[in-house]
Amino acid sequence: MASRDRQRLLRLLPYLGRDRRRLTLTLVLLLPVALAAAVQPLLVGQAIAVLRREPTMPWLAGLAVPQALQLLVLLLLCAVLLRLGLQGIQTFNVQAVGQRLTARIRDDLFAHAMALSLRFHDRTPVGKLLTRLTSDVDALAEVFGSGAVGVLGDLVTLIVIAATMVTIEWRLGLLLLVAQVPVTLGIIWLQGRYRKANYRVREELSQLNADLQENLQGLEVVQMFRRESRNSERFATTTGAYRRAVTGTILYDSAISAFIEWVALVAVALVLALGGSMVTAGAMGLGTLTTFILYSQRLFDPLRQLAERFTQIQGGLTAVERIGELLEEPIEIADRTGSLNPVQLNPAQASSQAAEVVFDSVSFAYRPDEPILQDFSIRIAPGEHVALVGPTGSGKTTVIRLLCRLYEPQQGRILLDGVDIRDLPLASLRQRLGVVLQDTFLFSGTVADNLRLDAPISRDELERTCAELGLNPLLDRLSDGLATELRERGGNLSSGEKQLLGVARVAMRNPSVLVMDEATAFMDPSTEATLQRDLDTLLSGRTAIVIAHRLATVEAADRILVLQRGRLVEQGSHRQLRAAGGLYARLAELQERGLASL
Repeated sequence: MASRDRQRLLRLLPYLGRDRRRLTLTLVLLLPVALAAAVQPLLVGQAIAVLRREPTMPWLAGLAVPQALQLLVLLLLCAVLLRLGLQGIQTFNVQAVGQRLTARIRDDLFAHAMALSLRFHDRTPVGKLLTRLTSDVDALAEVFGSGAVGVLGDLVTLIVIAATMVTIEWRLGLLLLVAQVPVTLGIIWLQGRYRKANYRVREELSQLNADLQENLQGLEVVQMFRRESRNSERFATTTGAYRRAVTGTILYDSAISAFIEWVALVAVALVLALGGSMVTAGAMGLGTLTTFILYSQRLFDPLRQLAERFTQIQGGLTAVERIGELLEEPIEIADRTGSLNPVQLNPAQASSQAAEVVFDSVSFAYRPDEPILQDFSIRIAPGEHVALVGPTGSGKTTVIRLLCRLYEPQQGRILLDGVDIRDLPLASLRQRLGVVLQDTFLFSGTVADNLRLDAPISRDELERTCAELGLNPLLDRLSDGLATELRERGGNLSSGEKQLLGVARVAMRNPSVLVMDEATAFMDPSTEATLQRDLDTLLSGRTAIVIAHRLATVEAADRILVLQRGRLVEQGSHRQLRAAGGLYARLAELQERGLASL
């Protein structure tokens, strides 16, 4: 565990390298701050020695009592002001570096999460990812800002105070230093146990966020099916598990604080007993004893602060562990080493003209025990329009996901114009594919932003394209047209309107292969009829793969591919397949009766 922690902490160094000046200044200030703190008890002790006419330091010898006291008070005030001023600069720099650090880590975490394959996201609840990006990163910022530099400052303070005490009176100094040993051992002993308990807290918090996010997203279903009480019970169970996990950390946190206080009281009592006998015997002055009493309190202050930071430090180490686990998650779908770049592609492969699509003996399974596609082979000629039909779970949508390289097949290969799609840069591949899904996802922002996405389309070009695609009636109904602000997931649009925008934003990219997964499922007949003319224009001269359950859509295809349990069982035109009397004919007959969909 320690070696992995060290590796993960070292991984943070590049993030800190950009703020090396601020960090250097912060570390340089540690020593003057510690010296300013260490000199204060010494000045107080010297003041008492002056009042009692006891031996003082050489630089006070020969001064009258009032003059000596005035000098000591002035020096004490300067030490306090210097310490406060330097600590203010130090705190500001530490917090600034901490916020920059977490901002960079959060950016990298987000980019890494976006690059991870759908396979990872399928098995990882969104709420757990959100916890990594929010509370875990915040915990890391807290431990860096309040913990890491603070611990270094406490260690420097301990060293300075220890050296000062041993110089003044070595016997009392050693006594106080020996008292640090049990406290240090206690902290080390509790560290491992608290670490495990805190990791469980983070896991339970992730589950709590996941449950909360799931219920809020499915609120409509919860209310319609009167699941409020049942889901509340399940959420209460999750909350209870989180509460029990947090309770497990409280014991260790409170135990270390109480232990330090107990050892500190015993140490002060020993100093009073031994120092008092030395003062009585004339071996030491009362001013020196007062100095040591103050030092005994100051000596345990860093340990008290360390105990207070104990939760933050362990929480930060847990956060580093969890963040490291996410960053170490391998990116399965990425450009191969030696992938073709746009310059290496021939004009046919780089243009938006119709492309050839080949699935060559492709086998794929989301889980090893549940194969989805088995030895699947098809060839779609350039400009050919193909429809995929089959029962639910036959692998139709999986074909689209594999073509877009959202998943990798376990066996076989997929070719686009004779090139394995794994040899194409992801950006080039997905630029050539235009995908319209059944459930169109819209981002919060304007309609124009959702149509452009990453495409550099001017306002005039956008308006012209919208007019050509028949979007003007929809834009006229919106309050500000293209500038209308959409709510999250396009909540202020109907399902049909969202699908209309989904088709439009694909059309604007002029893809060479058009993939449509029930793209008109939610449209009313009038809207679908209006769009159909534009779809005919969009499909013209392009390779098209259409998943549809409506017989009229399937009949228009050049060729129909019938899938069943991940295998291609039939293919041909509508007439040919109806005449064959196979699976397609049975599905078509059931749909004509209104009993099933293709």
